[in-house]
Amino acid sequence: MQLDQQAFFEAFFEVLSDPIRRRILALLLIHDERCVCDLNAVLDAPQPKVSRHLGVLREAGLVLTRREGVWMHYRLHPELPAWAVRVLWHMNEGMPIEAALPDQGCQACAA
Repeated sequence: MQLDQQAFFEAFFEVLSDPIRRRILALLLIHDERCVCDLNAVLDAPQPKVSRHLGVLREAGLVLTRREGVWMHYRLHPELPAWAVRVLWHMNEGMPIEAALPDQGCQACAA
């Protein structure tokens, strides 16, 4: 991780203060890497708002991105500390069940 431990600790819990960011993290925890359009569909939020929250998650070091053509794909950072992953799993257990993301991703990304 690029941030020192204390800075990451503070950024991690700051990120969790927003319900959209918690939902994004819960979705990525279960569904691995997903295109931003998949996340938009499930979150039922405007694309700029979702992208802004994804940027906050990226800046905090919680997610990584991969560009494929014009599409951005997001996933949890594979080097998250074990305690952070445990917090995310416990958070996910207490959240309402989300609408399922498609197994194969969106049609726009596949085209």
